[in-house]
Amino acid sequence: MQGTSQGTEVAKSTGVNLQRIILWIGVVLIVIFCLAPVLWQVLTSFKVNNAISAVPNIYIPSPNQLTFEHYQSLGTGFWRYLFNSAFVSFTSTLVCLILGAPAAYTLARLRLPGEQIILACILIISLFPYVLLFLGLLEIVKAVGLGNNYLALIIPYTAINLPFTILILRSFFQQLPKDLEDSAQVDGYNTIQMLLQIVLPMALPALVTTGILTFIFAWNEFIFALTFITREEMKTIPVAVAQLGGNSAFEIPYGPIAAATVAGTLPLVLLVLIFQRRIVQGITAGAVKG
Repeated sequence: MQGTSQGTEVAKSTGVNLQRIILWIGVVLIVIFCLAPVLWQVLTSFKVNNAISAVPNIYIPSPNQLTFEHYQSLGTGFWRYLFNSAFVSFTSTLVCLILGAPAAYTLARLRLPGEQIILACILIISLFPYVLLFLGLLEIVKAVGLGNNYLALIIPYTAINLPFTILILRSFFQQLPKDLEDSAQVDGYNTIQMLLQIVLPMALPALVTTGILTFIFAWNEFIFALTFITREEMKTIPVAVAQLGGNSAFEIPYGPIAAATVAGTLPLVLLVLIFQRRIVQGITAGAVKG
C-alpha cells in the first residue's frame, strides 16, 4: 500500500496521468489492430510486383517500389462493375425504405390483429440464413427467366433486407413523441400525411442509418451476384474482384486484386464519411426515452 501511494504521489508530482497514458496506449493498439489489414491492402495496391513477392516482406516500400500500374490494369471495364454494384445496391435500398417505412410505422402506431405474430414472422425471416434460400431462388430465377437481369439481384436483396429495415425503423418510430401526431390529427392530417410530412422528416437519421446498412449488404453480396449474373458487362464488384486472374493459371495477381479491392471499397468509405453524423444520430436515437 505504501509503494502504491508513493507511485501515485510521484505521478502527481510529475504531472503524469498513468491511467490516461494506459488508455491512449490501448486506443492506439486497437486502431493499429483494426487498420493494419486495410493499410497493408492499400500498400499492396501500390507496390511493384517484385516488392509484393519479396522475402522478407517489405512493409514500407521506397518511392521506386511504388506504381499505379495495378490501378491502370483494371481498365475502363471496372467502372462498369462499379456502376452495376451502385445501381443494384441503390435501387434495392430505395425500395426497402419505401416499403419498410410505412410497414414499420403501421406496426409501431396502429393496433393490428395478430401484430405479435407478424413481428415474430419478421424476426424469424431476418434471422434466417439467406444462403439457405439460394437453391430455391435459383429455380425461381430460371423459371421466371430473370437470369442476367438486374431484377435477379434487386428483388432478392430487397426481400432479405426488408425485415431488417422494418424492425429498425419500427423501434425508432416507437421512440418518437406521439403528441405531435395527436396534434396533427386534430388539424385534419390523415395517416399518410402524418407519415410523409411529420414522421419521416423526424426519422431522417434512422432512415440514413438503415439505408446505409442495407446498401453495404447489397454492395458486398457475392453468391447471388455470382450465380444469377453471368454476362461480363453486368457483373458486380465482388464477382469482378474474385475473377481477376493472372497471365497463367499459376499466377495470382495480388497487385490488381488489392487495387480492385481498394477501389471497390472506397465508395463505401466515402458514403460513411459523408453521412457519419446522421449515422451516429440514428444509432443513438432512442437510447434515452422521454
